[in-house]
Amino acid sequence: MTLKPIHIIGGGMAGSEAAWQIASAGVPVVLHEMRGVRPTEAHQTTELAELVCSNSFRSNDHTANAVGVLHEEMRRAGGLIITEAMAHQVPAGSALAVDRHGFSAAVTARLAAHPLITINREEITGLPPADWDSVIIATGPLTSEALARAILEETGEDSLAFFDAIAPIIHYESIDMGIAWRQSRYDKPGPGGDSAAYINCPMTETQYNAFLDALIEGDTTQFKDWEKSTPYFEGCLPIEVMAARGRETLRYGPMKPIGLTNLHEPTEKPHAVVQLRQDNALGTLWNMVGFQTKLKYGAQADIFRLIPGLEKAVFARLGGIHRNTFLNSPKLLNAQLKLKSLPRLRFAGQIIGVEGYVESAAMGLLAGRFAAAERLGKSLAPPPEETALGALLAHVTGGHMMGTKTFQPMNVNFGLFPPVDPAELPNKDEAGRRLRGKAKGRAKKALQAARALQAVDHWLESQAISMAASSETEAA
Repeated sequence: MTLKPIHIIGGGMAGSEAAWQIASAGVPVVLHEMRGVRPTEAHQTTELAELVCSNSFRSNDHTANAVGVLHEEMRRAGGLIITEAMAHQVPAGSALAVDRHGFSAAVTARLAAHPLITINREEITGLPPADWDSVIIATGPLTSEALARAILEETGEDSLAFFDAIAPIIHYESIDMGIAWRQSRYDKPGPGGDSAAYINCPMTETQYNAFLDALIEGDTTQFKDWEKSTPYFEGCLPIEVMAARGRETLRYGPMKPIGLTNLHEPTEKPHAVVQLRQDNALGTLWNMVGFQTKLKYGAQADIFRLIPGLEKAVFARLGGIHRNTFLNSPKLLNAQLKLKSLPRLRFAGQIIGVEGYVESAAMGLLAGRFAAAERLGKSLAPPPEETALGALLAHVTGGHMMGTKTFQPMNVNFGLFPPVDPAELPNKDEAGRRLRGKAKGRAKKALQAARALQAVDHWLESQAISMAASSETEAA
């Protein structure tokens, strides 16, 4: 029997993952990507799964971190994005950061080589044709205006919107390592065992205040009238917006000095520290951590060269800003990520109100599995809410919402998971000491992480058994 293809619009994190999951289930896919025909304001290549902002997939700790748990769940589910991320990781302490070009090139090559995946370079300017009976729209935060307008006409809902900012990237050879030094916070090693994964630039109080004044007074990008009321996403605020909230905001945010010792002046504690994270496998490019910005290019170069160690910085890419859009998903989508008013359409990725590369790919993974199961005549239950996948799905489809008016994009976090039974929490550590404060909190997270991975294993196993049983029945 020849199966009709499932169409995917958008070849970012979510679309690429969805295509892989569908094809892996034996169902043909047509992946439509407009880059190559029409560029976006933020992308720089035509590769699939291009990393636009940071090159970090954040924490890789699956024992006590919600993001790390999501990494592990996706790995166990055969996720393409997490597999290639691990294959192209660069040193980043306890985080999983990747060589952005190697990563996207590998994802593109894997998808292009799959016999069940067809990649069409074209812009879809309206709702898909009626004969596309199963479609996943994963166009992300940079959905083209024509398609966004068609979606809004169908849903009758005003899309929410926010701005997302991009951090600058610096050539390593232009960093003064006589001032800066290599160290991860608290010397904590990452997946590759490197405890000196970051470059740190120290500031005295005088230097910090001078930098802060320049930052606040810097010339920023002016928005169009229709953009001025668009809010920022709190998890990715421009550095100058954070600075304007108070003179200590940056010292307790991306420039916090805790857990770091200046190797050049070990007895002098820095007042603030700017960290840079490796951006490619060669170690020639470094990303300014937390320095997403809407400063104009000239102002960026002048202000960021005030940072000790970056006085002669050469920028491979300056920061930028672009407008993101997302749906009021709890009102518009069902638990299978289908549009309630037009069920042949599914949505996935940042457009449904998740934040981050990993979360976007995770929603693509689920949308792809839901669509493949449906095409094969099967029924796939959503993952349990105890899992990271299930918790995130519940957030975007309204499982934990009291209403839909306050819906905002969200990174995965343990606050989305169902609470654990207090009786299951240990009172003492292995040495017999009573658990208090942070130690007790970590024990709770460890319990949630272990519960999540056990639940996802059961979900994946039951899904495989169900599919196998159905196949045997058909064969008989």
